[in-house]
Amino acid sequence: MNDMVFESSDPVLQEDLESIARFDLDWSLLSGKTVFVTGATGLIGSQMVRALLSVDRIHKLGIKVIGLSRSKEKAERIFGDLLKRPGLSIKQGDVTGEIKIDEKLDFIIHLASQTASKEFVTHPVETIDTALCGTKNILELAKKHESSAVVYASSMEMYGNPGPQENRTTENELGYIDNLKVRSCYPEAKRMCENMCICYASEYGVPVKIARLAQTFGAGISKNEGRVFAQFARSAIERKDIVLHTAGRSYGNYCYTADAITGILTILLKGNQAEAYNVVNEACTMRIAEMAELVSDRLAEGKIKTVFDIPEDSNKFGYAADVELRLSGRKLMDLGWSPKIAPDLTTMYERLIKSFQSNS
Repeated sequence: MNDMVFESSDPVLQEDLESIARFDLDWSLLSGKTVFVTGATGLIGSQMVRALLSVDRIHKLGIKVIGLSRSKEKAERIFGDLLKRPGLSIKQGDVTGEIKIDEKLDFIIHLASQTASKEFVTHPVETIDTALCGTKNILELAKKHESSAVVYASSMEMYGNPGPQENRTTENELGYIDNLKVRSCYPEAKRMCENMCICYASEYGVPVKIARLAQTFGAGISKNEGRVFAQFARSAIERKDIVLHTAGRSYGNYCYTADAITGILTILLKGNQAEAYNVVNEACTMRIAEMAELVSDRLAEGKIKTVFDIPEDSNKFGYAADVELRLSGRKLMDLGWSPKIAPDLTTMYERLIKSFQSNS
């Protein structure tokens, strides 16, 4: 592929990006607009930047994308020749510091966040600081620029543990979080940031919407990614047993990365101000142990098995406590969204593994 034309040299990711651009949204709302994306070199942020460039190329809208990244070198490594596109610029800076941008920011997508579970227990203060200070800075920026819409990327972890459920958890139902646990820094910070968004909407009229993301993965993820989904995929490729350091009783709620991008953009362009939306594929909810078995049996064709190696101090890995959370995606689906690119976990893993192999 010609990197000067396409948005990725990964053929699987490029298919995803073009599928995003053909998703049923009124893309003309972005015509001639500037979109500011924080966390631009992260998993969701980098794919959001690529997706907006794909939308611009296919629909010829004159979109300008500004990404915020702490590392100029990382941005150059991730985006390469895409940085030559006239519609893309990367601003180096930290979301917790002062952000100065002269051009009007029509839309803001705030994706910068700490996401590594181990960091929640080794650097909890920094986790909170990035969330609260960073989000306040972005909301102030949106107020200053009179942005048309802002999306704050929250997390399903903000729900805590709802306990046993008969029905799926909707956006107005919250569970228990033990605020005396160090790892609670992440979900508690997400809750506070959400409330900060609502307060800015109420007091200053900032048109902010909240996307509560399920765990996302798919094509384009680094082969060095440390989260369990990537570990499972590597185990399937290398024909090595999957090793779990917990009993795997928690429910995982998942969404393919490209489908999460269309979900966030649907919220940006169609969501209601000061409301939250779960971004989840309901067909991809299952216990961690069950997902490990799916990968072992189906993706690795039964040539590997799932092994449990549970240490006495399992908290050293930073894993969340077991939860029974099963998210509802109905509210977002009522806006016209659906997970069309990868409708089930098997497809998600097939595309992730194919992406890994194409980049080997």
